[in-house]
Amino acid sequence: MIDWARVGELVDEIGAEDFEEVVELFLLEVDGAISALEAAAGNAVIVEEQMHFLKGAALNLGFEALAQLCLKGEKAAASGRADVVGLDEVRQIYRSSRLQFERDLPDRLAA
Repeated sequence: MIDWARVGELVDEIGAEDFEEVVELFLLEVDGAISALEAAAGNAVIVEEQMHFLKGAALNLGFEALAQLCLKGEKAAASGRADVVGLDEVRQIYRSSRLQFERDLPDRLAA
């Protein structure tokens, strides 16, 4: 669910202090993108844009399962099928990924 190698690379690239800020920003932006998906009400253009954004943000922070789901949703929306990946599924994968990330991050950073 989490690409811990990517997380480690990011911490190495930007440092532990800046990493905390990146995580906070990521969480805020993902919440905003999910809200935008809620408001999109099946609008394929907006769904594609938000799925693309979420995919990139998720890949940056190692949320691999979320990124893969968003890739599927982005491709589907690009072909006019904004309903292929449901918002509930996005929320569920994000929540479970976030829980794993927050639970395991301290141990990963300490290693």
